[in-house]
Amino acid sequence: MEVQFTEQIEQLQLGEGATFHGEGILAITKALLQSGVAYVGGYQGAPVSHLLDVMVQARPYLDTLGVHVEACSNEASAAAMLGASIHYPLRGAVTWKSIVGTNVAADALSNLASPGVVGGALIVVGEDYGEGASVIQERTHAFAMKSTLALFDPRPDLANMVRLVEHAFALSEASNMPAVMELRIRACHVRGHFTAKANRAPALSTKHLIEEPAAFDYMRLAHPPVTFRQEKLKIEQRLPAAQAYIAEHRLNEHFDGPRAEVGLVVQGGLYNALVRALQQLGLAGANGVSELPLLVLNVTYPLVPAELSEFCADRRAVLVLEEGSPEYIEKDLVQSLNRQGVATPVHGKDLLPPAGEYTVEVVAQGLIAFVEKYLPDVDLTAARSWLGDNAARRADVVKALGALPQRPPGFCIGCPERPVFSALKLAQQNVGPVHVAADIGCHALATFEPFSSGHSILGYGMSLASRAGVSPMMQRRTLAIMGDGGFWHNGLLTGVQAALFNGDDAVLLIMKNGYTSATGTQDILNTPDDEAKAEALADASAHQSLAHKNRTIEATLEGMGVQWMRVVHTYEVAAMRKTLEEAFTSSFNGLKVIVAEGECQLERQRRIKPWIAGLLKRGERVERVKYGVDEDVCNGDHACIRLSGCPTLTIKDNPDPLKVDPVATVIDGCVGCGLCGANAHAATLCPSFYRAEVVRNPKWHERLLAGLRARMVSMLVPA
Repeated sequence: MEVQFTEQIEQLQLGEGATFHGEGILAITKALLQSGVAYVGGYQGAPVSHLLDVMVQARPYLDTLGVHVEACSNEASAAAMLGASIHYPLRGAVTWKSIVGTNVAADALSNLASPGVVGGALIVVGEDYGEGASVIQERTHAFAMKSTLALFDPRPDLANMVRLVEHAFALSEASNMPAVMELRIRACHVRGHFTAKANRAPALSTKHLIEEPAAFDYMRLAHPPVTFRQEKLKIEQRLPAAQAYIAEHRLNEHFDGPRAEVGLVVQGGLYNALVRALQQLGLAGANGVSELPLLVLNVTYPLVPAELSEFCADRRAVLVLEEGSPEYIEKDLVQSLNRQGVATPVHGKDLLPPAGEYTVEVVAQGLIAFVEKYLPDVDLTAARSWLGDNAARRADVVKALGALPQRPPGFCIGCPERPVFSALKLAQQNVGPVHVAADIGCHALATFEPFSSGHSILGYGMSLASRAGVSPMMQRRTLAIMGDGGFWHNGLLTGVQAALFNGDDAVLLIMKNGYTSATGTQDILNTPDDEAKAEALADASAHQSLAHKNRTIEATLEGMGVQWMRVVHTYEVAAMRKTLEEAFTSSFNGLKVIVAEGECQLERQRRIKPWIAGLLKRGERVERVKYGVDEDVCNGDHACIRLSGCPTLTIKDNPDPLKVDPVATVIDGCVGCGLCGANAHAATLCPSFYRAEVVRNPKWHERLLAGLRARMVSMLVPA
């Protein structure tokens, strides 16, 4: 049972004058339809996953508009979709997580930006930058500058964000530049409302087909020699056209304030943090109105020189608030003012941190330094006290709680990938330490304790490719770990094809859980079909068998020429350990592939929980497997915990007053995957684990048998 977006799809269908309530990313999705988008594609990734997920589930409604939706195999294929807008007046939008997704799409984007577009092309990217980020700390801004893409960074207000989506398409058409809209995590999840417009059915669509292909025009190709002319067009025509559109439609917002002797230039996405910081300095009211003039850059590239000089002229100084490094906007602003003869001092990274997320406290500290220098009459006592109180509260918490145990991210309870890394730890006890090329995905959580497994992460699906330079130098074979999502995204060509072509002696372990789990458990080529899921409901071992229902990965590998391949259920730790040892020591010289089968536990729970609830509601018998620890047998060694890391396997005080060491225990939340018992068997640990079947709505004979057992036990217990 997949996640359903019924409520969100209803929001997408709101008509003229209706009030939309919801999150920023869904508002952007609605804005695409209001703008007459003809096709949508992308690859999921936080914080913009909902855009494509909702669109895919809304296909029946989108078909009525003639809008084509496609879930792409990776970001490069998504960017290539925008090629439809090179020749035809089709508005297209694609989405992915940046900066990693933008890097994958780089080739297609460069070849799109060179000839330019006639239909509006918009890329919605999740700008995952800052303290809560899950990727490398880089920005989309550099890519926009390099390839001459208009870059939007909207102020996080739903009405403003929707307005800018509509203008992004129009600007793209007016300038022939593809547009990019970066959305930070807070912008995606900010809640609000706006007055909706009716969705626009595109003039050319799946319902109104293009009758004839466009006439051949070599100038529309990204191919020499016309690429040299296209570079000139970017500078001579497209940039000026984009700047003129930005100025004419006032896409950047200018908020006046009574303290006109200074000014603040801020990225749109940082606006809310800036206003909150100004409030702490007493320079903004509760309604968010700033006393300092603000130039809010909803479009951060290209900048408009006349707009900048008009805002900065005749001020004592200007402060630029630009998150991340390098300071592209600050440098452009300084250069623009210098060329126009405006001598206003510009501050930025000299008063604010050169890198890192600009939280409210960080912004407040920079504002204090700026205001102290240019507005000495402002009393900053309260602001400094607020910062000091925050620091004191954090210190008090640390003092009160003491040294907290570190809790690194980990696999979900019952995750089918955890037993694989338990087996890997055990295998290395026999074969010795192994160089592990890790990968992006859920399996990257094994880089944390208790597994601490992985020497490099070079990109999604790139693990096998990343060991190519290492394995020839190693005395022992290397191991590359890849998920099935990464396999289809990039690993098949960059890793498997290259290893087979070069005859590399390597070991590849593919986690086959049936979904692209790390991005939201989206379906992929080897996802079990609905029939297989229905059959598995009645199977108590479905978490082991369901992944085997689809052999697309195995068939693909066989077709490519893989000669050594083993398929092992992930929960069978002893078998996985033996298979890994075989791969590391086999006399076979070539690519060895281990397919580790085990369905994503999140998807399994989504499927079986409503099924079980239905059985209980009807009064039918339900049996649930649960594992526990015999306190009298447990010796307090806790090797089981070090080998598993399962959140439901923890410790408690020893009930025996003569023993000091705490004992292991299984707490509520256990899904009965059996890993703890499998580890105890595979590693020859103490036999303290037991397996219990918890039966609800038992049959009459089960009640009778349970009563007899209880009576027999009570008779054997000494008085």
